[in-house]
Amino acid sequence: MSLEDKIKNTAEDVAGKAKEGVGDVAGDEQLKAEGKVDQASASAKDALADAKDAASKEAGKVADKAKGFINGLKK
Repeated sequence: MSLEDKIKNTAEDVAGKAKEGVGDVAGDEQLKAEGKVDQASASAKDALADAKDAASKEAGKVADKAKGFINGLKK
C-alpha cells in the first residue's frame, strides 16, 4: 500500500472516530452511525490493500519459479 493511501485511510478512520464521538455527545444517532461507517470503510480499504500486496508478492514468487523452470528446460 502506498504511503499516500495509508495516510488517506488513517485520516478517514480518525474523522470517523471524531464524527462518532460528536454524534455520541450530541445524541445524534445518524452522525454516530456515519462515523462508524467511515471507520469500517477505512478498515476495509486497508484490508483490501494488504490483500493486494500479498497477492502481488505471491504472484512474483510464482513468476520467478516459472522463469527458473523455463530456464531449466532450455539447458
